[in-house]
Amino acid sequence: MSSFVETPLDERVETLVEENTTTATYSQRQLIWRRFKKHRAGVIGGCVVIFLYICVFLGEFLAPHDPAHRYYDYVHLPAQRIHIFSQDGIHWPFVYGIKKSFDLQTGIKTYTEDASVRYPVYPFARGAEYTFYGLFTTDIHMFGTGKGNPLFLLGTDRFGRDMLSRIIAGGRISLTIGLLAVFISLTLGSTLGVISGYYGGNIDNIIQRIIELIFAFPSIPILMALSAILPPEWPSHLVFMGIVTVLALVGWGGLAREIRGKTLSIREADFVLAARVAGAKDHRIIFRHLLPSMFSHIIVIATLAIPGFILGESTLSFLGLGIKPPMTSWGLLLSDAMNIHSLSLYPWLLMPGVCIIIAVLAFNFLGDGLRDAADPYSSR
Repeated sequence: MSSFVETPLDERVETLVEENTTTATYSQRQLIWRRFKKHRAGVIGGCVVIFLYICVFLGEFLAPHDPAHRYYDYVHLPAQRIHIFSQDGIHWPFVYGIKKSFDLQTGIKTYTEDASVRYPVYPFARGAEYTFYGLFTTDIHMFGTGKGNPLFLLGTDRFGRDMLSRIIAGGRISLTIGLLAVFISLTLGSTLGVISGYYGGNIDNIIQRIIELIFAFPSIPILMALSAILPPEWPSHLVFMGIVTVLALVGWGGLAREIRGKTLSIREADFVLAARVAGAKDHRIIFRHLLPSMFSHIIVIATLAIPGFILGESTLSFLGLGIKPPMTSWGLLLSDAMNIHSLSLYPWLLMPGVCIIIAVLAFNFLGDGLRDAADPYSSR
């Protein structure tokens, strides 16, 4: 009597059957989450995005200094290093004092560590006073060396302002603009896209020709032209909302086309036909049936669109047409490194650019993961 020998193919078939049996009772949301967890790059990107938004939300608490305060004794100071060891042995983490000198030949200030002075870096240290979202006023920071003591982990800019504090403050503006702009553009693009795909005919032609007109011009010149329209006497908060509106008006076309394509593929689906037979009005079918059925697809589009808005704001601010002081953003901070002289002498001014790259890559990885997970029934 010959014994049955199980082949690797049989094992894979059994595993697949068992997996399908296990997931048969899962909801759509559970299937999407289950598949997203298997996408390592997407999970890492999502964790980085969450970390960035936590940092900017707790900006004043995390920043060791007031982003607007100028330390004229520490202009263009290189990044300080945190030490544990010294000639006397092991200590609590600390930074050395700073010695300043002036090169008469080059006219450049140079800084060296003063080993005779140590400033311990303590958690929950007192520093500049700030108001936390209007709820309460405090001077407690996550870490620091005390009021008036130097702690510049990413150096200072041309006015002696702490780069780390300004990068955190600038990240709040850049990341918030990305969210608000994608919200407005998604609202406009989703509505017009689903209307275009649902009705077709002349309505579809008009909307598509408008989108093609927007695409006919390079995006950067359009952004620059629209930004230049903003009155220069506007306060910072109005300029902020103006930049959000400009980015949304330029960026909704691509989103609308994607939603239109999705609508064309499902407008003859059974649930849409059933709604028509039941006497549902067009606006009810659009907003109660079509748009909710595309929610996961819209989330993916939004995640992939945010990096474009962050780069758009950074470009405008870098060129001097975006966020204006006293507000700051990553693009505005990066404008200090516009020439070779600054890059060669003060390379730490490029750190806002590193933050932009990290944020864009994180959103792209997250979007790729969500896009793969949005269709949990596709082949793996």
